[in-house]
Amino acid sequence: MGNKDQKIEGKILTLFADLSIKEDGRPLKLFIMSTLRNKVQLIGNVGQDPTITDLDKGKRVARFTMATNEHYKNSEGERVTNTEWHTVIGWGKLADIIEGFVTKGKEVAIEGKLTSRSYEDKEGNKKYVTEVVASEILLLGGGDNNTTE
Repeated sequence: MGNKDQKIEGKILTLFADLSIKEDGRPLKLFIMSTLRNKVQLIGNVGQDPTITDLDKGKRVARFTMATNEHYKNSEGERVTNTEWHTVIGWGKLADIIEGFVTKGKEVAIEGKLTSRSYEDKEGNKKYVTEVVASEILLLGGGDNNTTE
């Protein structure tokens, strides 16, 4: 297939996605985009052992930090690593899983949503925090995943 044919095929697929209708009458593209609102997927390494907090009425929450790395070459051709830190929150049964299996250094994949909140510190200053509330977590092969207790 020639390059021109590939461009035409791509346009047809885009047009098809725009025009496809789901059973509820919404266009497929609109449906796909609406399911992606506020969705976060990260793969990285756990920064410290999770903290587990037991709340009222049996609710539990787990909290840990996670580092994600981006690698690129700068204008001199040198490899540069940019590390971003994320605070991850897990509620309920996910908190139990995090407590049992997630430890510092382990490589994990998480899926969730971004949430923002504010609070006042001890000096009365207003602080703003953005966290990832996890809906799924997957232990990957990197880090110290082979420890036994």
